[in-house]
Amino acid sequence: MLRCMLRAKIHMATVTDSDINYEGSITVDEDLLEAAGIKPFEQVSISNLNNGERFETYAIPGRRGTGDVCLNGPTARKGTKGDVIIIFAYCYYQDDELKDFSPIILKVDKKNRIIR
Repeated sequence: MLRCMLRAKIHMATVTDSDINYEGSITVDEDLLEAAGIKPFEQVSISNLNNGERFETYAIPGRRGTGDVCLNGPTARKGTKGDVIIIFAYCYYQDDELKDFSPIILKVDKKNRIIR
């Protein structure tokens, strides 16, 4: 049996910008993506703590070390600069793979720097 499990999350990220004119997606500082194990163009789910919106898109790498988290295209309508979001990545696992399973949980500060 396959189970869909949380593989990684970036917890309490602050939206630094939104760009309605971009094609779509969420831009995330490449350092954060790598630390979470999220690949460029991987599907992610986002939950916005400010307005309750939940949506899916794909992640694209932003400039390293900037803390950039930008909602692009239609997702720019789901939040604004300063909103706090959680970015989730899921994966399907076989039951036998879950014995030592543990998701990557990144907590970030208000400038999107990893604190844990």
